[in-house]
Amino acid sequence: MTAIEVHQPSYVITVGQAAGRTGISPERVAINVDDFRIPDNGGNQPIDEPIYEDGPAAYFTTLPIKAITRKLQENGVPCQVSNTAGTFVCNHVFYGIQHYLRDTDVGHGFIHIPLLPEQAAATDQPSMSLDVIVEGLRLAAQATLENKDDIAVGAGQIC
Repeated sequence: MTAIEVHQPSYVITVGQAAGRTGISPERVAINVDDFRIPDNGGNQPIDEPIYEDGPAAYFTTLPIKAITRKLQENGVPCQVSNTAGTFVCNHVFYGIQHYLRDTDVGHGFIHIPLLPEQAAATDQPSMSLDVIVEGLRLAAQATLENKDDIAVGAGQIC
């Protein structure tokens, strides 16, 4: 939060890693719940706890996630909209920053990236090279600056 105060950005893009993702995934929504199936790096393991007692049930991204997705795909970077940031640390960060920025004009969203090849080497998890991830995040920032409003294209999922 200090960096936001010091730099006063127009947009904040937070990034986290998710095993199992096959592409870069801009997240649509953050929910007000921590429900960790395993402890985080600090040993914390909240179960069914709100992130903010006084917070709304959810916050939607204020980034143009469909424009981001299209920009990456047009440039050969695997990308798809994700409708859930889960209930672990990434969702906690996404929700917390959205809550912090709730009364500002600063745009914010969260993007998940896949594992690096060296992280996935001993598993059957998908991965993406660091060069492709960096290019994807650069393109995501560019799409954000180019699209104050998101584009209207279908990206929903049938369950």
